[in-house]
Amino acid sequence: MTPSLPAVGGSGRGRRWATVQINQAYAMLLSSQFQGFARDLHSEGIDHLVRSILPAVLRTALRAEFTFARKLDRGNPNPGNIGADFTRLGLSFWDEVRRDEARNADRQKRLEEMNDWRNAIAHQDIDPAKLTPRSLTLPTIRRWRSACSALAVSFDRIMAAHIATVTGAVPW
Repeated sequence: MTPSLPAVGGSGRGRRWATVQINQAYAMLLSSQFQGFARDLHSEGIDHLVRSILPAVLRTALRAEFTFARKLDRGNPNPGNIGADFTRLGLSFWDEVRRDEARNADRQKRLEEMNDWRNAIAHQDIDPAKLTPRSLTLPTIRRWRSACSALAVSFDRIMAAHIATVTGAVPW
């Protein structure tokens, strides 16, 4: 039997060591994973749209145009950057996301909050006037994760429907 390691956190008595750092790392990881998802979905959408273009010689130029200065390549996965990139594909992205699911407006706010924290952590600039250091808790991050998961489902559904409308073919 493997000896158990001491737990970080927990509900029993005693001090919880390193929970601030673990929560910060979790927030950063969640933000990066969501950014990767959004960027990959954007790239897949581009691939499906570009495949439908004739003559084929235009495909490379169009792909380059859709990815030129893509905000998700360098910036955070905040609503502004996501909206800017996906709107270039011919849809009013956040309007569609909110229409897809009524709770997505609140999820969009949680995404913004997650990115505010991500920037504060990454730049070692947690301004107590804007962010309460004690508010970065595991339940908060779990709410962000839930919001990101639900937004991912909507993003996927919206992109699939948009591509099917534009190209006449269901992409995935």
